[in-house]
Amino acid sequence: MKLDIFQVDAFTSELFRGNPAAVVPLEKWLDDDLMQKIAAENNLSETAFFVKEGNNYNIRWMTPSSEVPLCGHATLATSFVIFNFYEKEANALNFISKSGPLSVSKEKDLLVLDFPSNKPHPTKMPEGIMECFGKEPVESLENGFFLLLIFDDEDFIRNYIPNIEAIKKLHKHGIIISSKGKKVDFVSRVFVPNEGIDEDPVTGSAHTVLTPYWSEQLNKKLLTAHQVSKREGELICVNLGERIKIKGSAVLYLRGNIYF
Repeated sequence: MKLDIFQVDAFTSELFRGNPAAVVPLEKWLDDDLMQKIAAENNLSETAFFVKEGNNYNIRWMTPSSEVPLCGHATLATSFVIFNFYEKEANALNFISKSGPLSVSKEKDLLVLDFPSNKPHPTKMPEGIMECFGKEPVESLENGFFLLLIFDDEDFIRNYIPNIEAIKKLHKHGIIISSKGKKVDFVSRVFVPNEGIDEDPVTGSAHTVLTPYWSEQLNKKLLTAHQVSKREGELICVNLGERIKIKGSAVLYLRGNIYF
């Protein structure tokens, strides 16, 4: 059997930056175990699989070790593939996912994700903070999948050397560290080692948590964001209340085939 596969760098207009995602178009769903093996073989933070159903696309996302309920950069990558190789005349796409309906549209040179907002709520500072970070955050919040820790220093966010084993103990899913930015509204980094991703380069789903938080803190609906991982990525975020929009670019790295 042969499948098409694409690899796209998302949330960047430059190759080798942003967050790489694999995209595998399917005519019908494969067994979950096979899809998980493909994701593990790709060894990227996310592999997106999609099946067209009527006018919509059913989409699923897998890390090298597990399926996740929502992924922004792989949805951006999938939309880039569909717009450029399958529906060249389309201006908008509708997706069906385990997180509900999602849509992606074109806006000049940008792709715009329309995602549900995941506003975080204050939570008790977890034990093990000092072991992880060597300093106390100014605030701790949570929305279920992500623990959001707010610091008061962009340089700390940029220069932090992660203690992965300590991070694994701090939260069962993902950890976001963030601060107000110097040249953008906010900066962040994201660690998801319990899902097979020590540090995710640029994370759309994390910005469904970050956007409502920083929108309230800065009293702004339109925000500029920079995820300051080694690969780095730029995002424009718009707070719409129950929904948010995340705008970004993407670039193709490779197109090929999977044989099995």
